[in-house]
Amino acid sequence: MIQFILNNKLIKTEKSASYILLDFIRYDQHLKGTKSGCREGDCGACTVLVGTLENGKVNYKSVASCLTPLGNIAGKHVVTVEGLNADKGLNPIQHALDEHAGTQCGFCTPGFVVSLTGHALSKNFGKYDEAINSVSGNICRCTGYKSIERATKDIADGLKATEENSQDWLIKNKYLPEYFYDIANRLAAIENLPRNKNGKIMGGGTDLYVQKPDEISDAEISFALNNPELKGISEENGEITVGAAVTANEIMYSDIFNKYFPEIKTWFKLISSEQIRNAGTVAGNFVNASPIGDLTIFFLALNAELTVTNNENKERKILLKDFFKSYKQVDLNKGEIIKNLKFKIPKENFKFNFEKVSKRTYMDIASVNTAVSYTLANDFIEDIHISGGGLAAIPKYFDKTRNFLKGKKPTKENIRAASDILLSEVSPISDIRGSKEYKQLLLKQLFFAHFE
Repeated sequence: MIQFILNNKLIKTEKSASYILLDFIRYDQHLKGTKSGCREGDCGACTVLVGTLENGKVNYKSVASCLTPLGNIAGKHVVTVEGLNADKGLNPIQHALDEHAGTQCGFCTPGFVVSLTGHALSKNFGKYDEAINSVSGNICRCTGYKSIERATKDIADGLKATEENSQDWLIKNKYLPEYFYDIANRLAAIENLPRNKNGKIMGGGTDLYVQKPDEISDAEISFALNNPELKGISEENGEITVGAAVTANEIMYSDIFNKYFPEIKTWFKLISSEQIRNAGTVAGNFVNASPIGDLTIFFLALNAELTVTNNENKERKILLKDFFKSYKQVDLNKGEIIKNLKFKIPKENFKFNFEKVSKRTYMDIASVNTAVSYTLANDFIEDIHISGGGLAAIPKYFDKTRNFLKGKKPTKENIRAASDILLSEVSPISDIRGSKEYKQLLLKQLFFAHFE
């Protein structure tokens, strides 16, 4: 029996834990404001808020319900557009979209309303750039976006009226209905779904439900996203540790990562949308074994080490660069999962950069992505790690280029010479995202960009 709160209603269902939330909302509960669009997490029409009880407070995040299994929302609060009206009129977010003609056919509008409500509930409320980012996964084919941008500006300005977007303030000002007052207490009383340790391991579902929706919808699943043993980001003993079920957005907004990687928000906004970053896990990105996995390329350049565990709690270590064996094949034995990843805390004079080029700047698969980290000592490269995606059957770690640059100054001459070695380490093939020649040229130019 799966239990959760849907808007103001306690749900108890014997539906399969792998059943898609979107279908449950539309076809079991007949709430048609949540739209069925692409069913691949690309359009945002199915966006809902999912609230998780943490330390007595409910924290809300927007997710694509078309890729969310019921097992991942057990014990949580799910909010659709129908659950956001404080009274019979429009709430301030709906009013702003109406005032600026931010809706035409209306198909996408509920998703925008829900995503912007997620911004109102976030710690970055009232910042226009963050409000725009909250709808990064919402597509509109009618308005041209400018009217939506103007509405978003009004919404962000309206939220600035308070120094703290407390739930009380949001309810008082009609952003939320009054039933939100009691959600934390009601969630605390819900029994959690027992963990299935024998099913197929799933994180956020953002890849499996795209690749194999019918197969996964009938499968026995072991849900990792809410497993506390696989969560958390910590800094100790000279290392940063990231749990396998940590999401891309948890990394992006982590105080630890922002301390050492001040540009991480700029880089991670190139990685999918807000809804997908709220669900997709770091280990899921690795195990997917895509040659262009963005998180994989990021952590390859940090020479990350994986801790792998099995059903008997026996652990082993493996460097991420050795994890990928061949196309879509990884070094995991039967019964093994990734527990966490670790990398050394950056030292003084540490440099890091991530580059990605795709047909669309945002919400697209990379043609080529690459990252580099290196440490300088007396103007010499003490050590360096370089990665690249879209260039081989597996995510690429450039050993020969690393060996050439270690102990050298990062001069123009040395970087040019290193770029020739870099190109000799890969033989990309032409595909839909670019020709072999284009990818080689792109890799070389992005490599130079790392050192600008």
